[in-house]
Amino acid sequence: MIRYLYKSNADKMVAGVCGGIAEYFEVDPTLVRLGWVAFCVIGCSGILVYIVAALLIPQNPEN
Repeated sequence: MIRYLYKSNADKMVAGVCGGIAEYFEVDPTLVRLGWVAFCVIGCSGILVYIVAALLIPQNPEN
């Protein structure tokens, strides 16, 4: 079965990127969000990557 990466409509806090990534990898969205915060603190480019991901990842058409 082919899976696609979409932004989440049901589990979103800002744009649904972390919720969509969590749905794609079938993990808890809180873990993805904590990883993203760590990425922002350590790399300082996480905010820019989040904005780009929010623009490029399509909205889930099923929800």
